[in-house]
Amino acid sequence: MLFPSLLQASALLLFSTSTSAQSSSSSTACNNSPSLCSRPYNNITHLGAHDSPFLRDKSTSFSTSGNQYYNSTVQLSSGVRLLSAQIHKNDSASSSADKWRLCHSDCKLLDAGSLSSWLSEIKTWMDANKNEVVTLLLVNSDNALASDIGPQFEASGIDEYAYAPASSSAVKTWPTLQSLISNGTRLVTFVASLGDPSTKYPYLLNEFTHIFENDYENESPTEYACTPNRPKGLTTSDTGGRIFLMNHFLYSTQVFGIQQPNNTYVNVTNAETGVGSLGSRLDNCTEVYGKAPGFVLVDFFNVGPAMKSVDKANGVESAWGEWEWEWGWEWSGGEEGEFWGGGGGGRGCGGVFVVGRGLWEKFLIG
Repeated sequence: MLFPSLLQASALLLFSTSTSAQSSSSSTACNNSPSLCSRPYNNITHLGAHDSPFLRDKSTSFSTSGNQYYNSTVQLSSGVRLLSAQIHKNDSASSSADKWRLCHSDCKLLDAGSLSSWLSEIKTWMDANKNEVVTLLLVNSDNALASDIGPQFEASGIDEYAYAPASSSAVKTWPTLQSLISNGTRLVTFVASLGDPSTKYPYLLNEFTHIFENDYENESPTEYACTPNRPKGLTTSDTGGRIFLMNHFLYSTQVFGIQQPNNTYVNVTNAETGVGSLGSRLDNCTEVYGKAPGFVLVDFFNVGPAMKSVDKANGVESAWGEWEWEWGWEWSGGEEGEFWGGGGGGRGCGGVFVVGRGLWEKFLIG
């Protein structure tokens, strides 16, 4: 449904052209850059889409619970390499494939479908992008066991790409990206939290054995900190050799105390500079730990765009075969005057985007 007056006031056309950069560079670039191939997995900053499948778009009637404007396939094509999601048990499921679903806090609030369907979407992308290492972080909201989650990986077929370390203890020496690619183990999966390790599904890694995080429930850009929040008992001087995952997103509290992703400040939150910006926090946390974070989780990844700060942290000047987002507008013309918007064009995908009244419509042109 289109509203001409609003479209006239706020529509924006951004054009992109199709290139063959990704296909032509696939033999030399790892995660879109040749300079990353020889670097260990834990010595790279991976851009992550927080709550990747929970969208604020037409498919969800622009749910204010949505954390991203674009789906996981677009996220991956844009350079995102860490996808996080919450998994919940569906007690009324009629099939095993539907038993575990992706829901934002509660399935009545925002249900993004089954875990196996989402994994199939990711596998389809990985099938077509042979030199890309992808990381998944599953928030285990209903205490699923490895025996619950593993069959969903098998059903989707994505387990064929799964990386399984030699032991279930903390990995001391991570392989390089090129090694993961050459060995066909391009998918690294963490689960927060997982019980006893599984010999049948050794690729399902307990997050906090390998990763530590800073705080994540911030409502002000001045609240961000680099200090460890999870697991408990860590300090900045002793993180047990874990990889640092830097949460970098804001919430806003609505009526009845309900938190929702804050998109009114996200143009600064995901920017290179500014109070509470991604770029400034990366610099600060790099100084604290003597190295850049291994992962960065953001909402509305295309705003900023967040990739600019991550490329800088990785020392990458020009990534190959990923979307180039051109962000330069703000829009507040929703039905209740809500601001949500953003814009982008891409390199390597090809498309035209029409933006207006909170709608994105993509028309492929090549």
